[in-house]
Amino acid sequence: MDVLMPYVRAFLVGGAFCVIAQILIDRTKLTPARILVVYVVAGVALGALGVYEPLANFAGAGATVPLSGFGYLISKGVREAVAGEGLLGALTGALRAAAGGIAAALVFSFIACLFTRGNPKK
Repeated sequence: MDVLMPYVRAFLVGGAFCVIAQILIDRTKLTPARILVVYVVAGVALGALGVYEPLANFAGAGATVPLSGFGYLISKGVREAVAGEGLLGALTGALRAAAGGIAAALVFSFIACLFTRGNPKK
């Protein structure tokens, strides 16, 4: 049972993020793009307050994969870079922390583009 619990926690926390987003879509006039921005900003804010790290430790990929996890990663990278490099770290820390994920997204998007053919919307 101990082997299964990390997956259950990730599913529950990631699912809770999805439920919150769906409620925001259904009950408010927020567009999905604005909800994504809210999630990134919330991840930055919760990371800065020190609340998101315990959640990420508890839920694993259920908290680090969604967009709020991207915001948390950015805030963590900036905080560590500022501590090590000073004010210049505020400009470079976020990009350095998220470079692996951004590069992977670009590479996999390019590979998918090679095997599919997009059609313009009419």
